[in-house]
Amino acid sequence: MRDYFLETERIAFSRWTQDDYDLAFLLWGDESVTRYISKTGKFTEREIMKRLHIEIENEKNFRVQYWPIFEKATDELIGCCGLRPYNIEERIYEIGFHLRHRYWGRGLASEAARATIQYSLDTLNAAELFAGHNPNNAESEKILKKLGFEYIGNEFYEPTGLYHPSYKYLLLID
Repeated sequence: MRDYFLETERIAFSRWTQDDYDLAFLLWGDESVTRYISKTGKFTEREIMKRLHIEIENEKNFRVQYWPIFEKATDELIGCCGLRPYNIEERIYEIGFHLRHRYWGRGLASEAARATIQYSLDTLNAAELFAGHNPNNAESEKILKKLGFEYIGNEFYEPTGLYHPSYKYLLLID
């Protein structure tokens, strides 16, 4: 049984560990997940291992990662949702989510993102969240706008080689 540190009605959040290669491969080895986050549309085994290592290091160094999320009813991996450092000095984090195809269209990305937004405020005292999405991913755009993110322009995202529509979400007004 995994340890969960955050829960919603349908989702339980855990943390990536070195023992999670099979789960990482299940998620980032699926081209329906990676087509919008990689230049080639897929991750190699080495890239999956690197991604897992980055998530573990982000947790260790910044107390954040794109946490693995599980369906509470089945304990099955939904995908990941969480934060990564964006501008730590100004308390700005980047929010993101990657869901396995079978979980698309069920409102789980929004549910997980809302919990992550609350966590960033309550636990991290974040001032702002940043988000971006592949310009070809209309669903992510809809989710971000529904959550209240404000479009701020396009930002180059090296992993895809594209300019991604980018957004901010103000949490605290100093």
